[in-house]
Parts: sequence; C-alpha cells; structure tokens
Amino acid sequence: MRIAELFQSIQGEGEFCGTTSVFVRTTGCNLRCWFCDTPYTSWQPEGMLRDWRELLQDVLKFDCQHVVLTGGEPLLQATIVPFSQALRDAGRLVTVETAGTVFRPVDADLMSISPKMSNSSPHEAGRWQNRHERDRRRPSVIRELIARFRCQFKFVIDQPSDLDEVQEYLREFSEIAADQVWLMPQGVTAGDLTARAEWLAPAAAALGFRLSPRQHIELFGHVRGT
Repeated sequence: MRIAELFQSIQGEGEFCGTTSVFVRTTGCNLRCWFCDTPYTSWQPEGMLRDWRELLQDVLKFDCQHVVLTGGEPLLQATIVPFSQALRDAGRLVTVETAGTVFRPVDADLMSISPKMSNSSPHEAGRWQNRHERDRRRPSVIRELIARFRCQFKFVIDQPSDLDEVQEYLREFSEIAADQVWLMPQGVTAGDLTARAEWLAPAAAALGFRLSPRQHIELFGHVRGT
C-alpha cells in the first residue's frame, strides 16, 4: 500500500465525530476536486510503499479501537482488502472513507461515502477536468456499497444552490435514508466553516438531514497529522 501518513487524532466528521481514531491515509486518487484538503494525496501525491502486514503492526501499536482508512481514494489500493480484514480480526472498528467510485470487497463497520457533486470539478479545463467529470459518478458502485455495508453519505456544500443537486442525487437512490445523509460545509478555516454553517444548519434540518462539522479543523486548524 502507498501511504501518505499514519497518525492518531479525532474523527472530525460524520457519525463518529469526536471519536479518537487512528488514521491510515493512502495516497493516490482517481479524482481531482478543486477543494481537496489533502492535495498531497491527489494533485501532488506523495508517500511510500508499505507492506500491509508491516503497516498492520504499526496500527495495532496504538491503544485505539477506531481505525479510519482514508485518502486520497483508499479503495484504489488492492491490499486494503486483506488489511481491512486483519484489522477487524484484531477487534478494530473500521471506517472506510471513499468517494464511491471504486468497489473492493473490504471489511468495514462503516462505509463513509462522499459523492462528488458538480461543485467539485477542477476550475481549469483540461485532462483532469475531463477525467474528473467522467469518473465522479458511478451509480453501480454506490449501489454495491449500499448493499454490502452500513453507510453514511457526506456531501460537501459550497453554495446554497448545491442543495438542489444533492436532492436530485438522492432521488436516484431511494435506498438512502435521510438520517444517513450529512451535509458538510466546504472550507479549510474555522471562519469559512462557521460562515457556511450559519445557513447550512437550518437548511439541513429543514430537509431532514444532519449537519457534519469538521471538528479537526476547528480544533487544530488545517494541518497534516490531525
């Protein structure tokens, strides 16, 4: 597996927000969101190849039940399958964070899916914009993930108009219940998050969805290893 970083922090988003967790961040992504907050796993991927068995031992050294497999796009990594199985065999609770464009038969307690809406597309026309638009929607993968895993869906919201697209997306997937949906403000500063949350919180409540904070940014700022 190609790994960008391994660290313990708190889960800042979604259902397990505030939970102490070990993060295994893979590098490499098939998308190029303009607002990607980990460009060192996508636009300028960095990291080293690690044997998953060796990596497993490093993860198990942490006295922490929750493990988050994230990226980049972690499901691009073939050996995430035996790695996730070994983590759960060791009694860890595993969350996989994915854009929902790739399927692998991993073991996971929670599949945290962040579908990429049109607001994620790179601003500059060219190869990556074309590839991003081609690959960001994979309905068959979403349905496979829903069928196999307990899921939450996190939508990054930049502007109020994004809410219409989220609702249109959800009409395509009647399998997704409202209480599985989290709306998350776009931003990498506490000020940006607070400003967007002011209008996003009542909008989420009106739609029957949940508001996801980005607690790690609120607590630590936008820095690596948090």
